[in-house]
Amino acid sequence: MKKIRIILADDHQLFREGLQVLLQQINKLKVVASVKDGDELVVAVNKYKPDVVLSDISMPGKTGIEVCSLITQQFPDVKFIMLSMYNNEAFFVNSIKAGAKGFLSKEISRDELLKAVQMVYEGGEYFDRKMSHEILKEYAQQLSRPKPEGPDNNILSPREKEIICLVAESFSNGEIAEKLRISVRTVNAHKNNIMRKLHLKSNVDIVKYALVNKMIKL
Repeated sequence: MKKIRIILADDHQLFREGLQVLLQQINKLKVVASVKDGDELVVAVNKYKPDVVLSDISMPGKTGIEVCSLITQQFPDVKFIMLSMYNNEAFFVNSIKAGAKGFLSKEISRDELLKAVQMVYEGGEYFDRKMSHEILKEYAQQLSRPKPEGPDNNILSPREKEIICLVAESFSNGEIAEKLRISVRTVNAHKNNIMRKLHLKSNVDIVKYALVNKMIKL
């Protein structure tokens, strides 16, 4: 069985070493490098070409976000998951803009970390539910006048609206497929149509759209 190859990047040695020990206990994962700053991370990614990078945001030298932006342009197949101690909206948004496919709290459980790595490796996105909920709640509260359901919603099919709601409730593509009794490929096709019609770029944009248009409640 092919193992998911991972690079760890964090300037706190104790946290980094602890995370490495944890990941090495999971049979399907392999840590190929562990580095302490952004500059070392750039070198390690170029050398090892990992499947997934687990990177702290604030590090000496280049930040995790800066490295993510640089590497995802050079090596689109390398998937970044950003790690943070803080529910910081700017960190969250800038990570997504830089190309990160995941955003996790450092307090995440072992099982959720494994789920995040697996989902991102398979081409999906994963955002810590508690952290992203708090950030999106703050975002929603900043909207003084929520946008009413308008013309954009009228171009969506009932199935597309249903999928938007499920994405916004943090269901994965596989879970949506099972719930709606359709294939994962069909779910992906619907999501691509939704993003094209609404000019969205990621799952985070879909969640924000659902919030603004009152398709879900916090």
